[in-house]
Amino acid sequence: MIGIIGGTGLYAMQELQTPRARAVSTPFGAPSAPLMTGVLRGREVVFLARHGLEHQLLPGEINFRANIWALKSLGVRTVIGVSAVGSLRAEIHPGELALPSQYLDFTRGTRAASFFGGGLVAHISSAQPTCRATAALIARVARAGGVALHEDKTYACVEGPRLGTRAESLFLRAAGADVVGMTNVPEAFLALEAQLGYCTIAVATDYDAWLEDPAQHASAEQILQLFHANLSRVQQLLGAVVAEHQEDESRPCRQALRGAFVTPREQMSAAQRALVEFLES
Repeated sequence: MIGIIGGTGLYAMQELQTPRARAVSTPFGAPSAPLMTGVLRGREVVFLARHGLEHQLLPGEINFRANIWALKSLGVRTVIGVSAVGSLRAEIHPGELALPSQYLDFTRGTRAASFFGGGLVAHISSAQPTCRATAALIARVARAGGVALHEDKTYACVEGPRLGTRAESLFLRAAGADVVGMTNVPEAFLALEAQLGYCTIAVATDYDAWLEDPAQHASAEQILQLFHANLSRVQQLLGAVVAEHQEDESRPCRQALRGAFVTPREQMSAAQRALVEFLES
């Protein structure tokens, strides 16, 4: 089953039939909002508003662990996020979509970034942090629908909540980033620790701050306007992807924890073993 995490401006799925709000508790506290279950294009899905139903959460305030845990607890095995991003490349025009396949983490270490710790040690490989099968499906559906989509891009995640300086924007370009946002880390890596397939549909809303023309520099008003203008197209794409999606337990993301544990299982507490068993399920 697919779980959809809606970013800025996406707080509900318009086509969702028989919606039901589910309050889910997790070992890490409450998720950003009640999860909405329902039927989209004939398939069961789960929707979660990343920033809360009233957009009351800053990126650094999101309980990413609870969000991923809650989605998995309802049967989600593939997560598709939707995120507003700044474009760091001239060819990625505002209003167009991008599929990140790699991440640069420029958050500040204040976000709870792992399910592990407190005596439980594991190290996942994040060489390929996104689900290639899901990305390929999104790209194929987008092409069939005539939607401009930039594939295999690198997303730089910054702490926020402020928008970046021009020097930072130029630095991220030099570092190899194609888009910049504030929410995909640690979301993508927690999904991988939970052995969920993860992919983001990134909506370019601006050119961040790297262009010389100040009129092209990002503003919150511009971001919201561009994102809202593209919501219908994104929701149509999501619906088409859901309709064609097929789960595959052989995907690499479903084996992400194999060989990752350093703590011997016989040394784990009952609570640690329960956590591991859930993540491995």
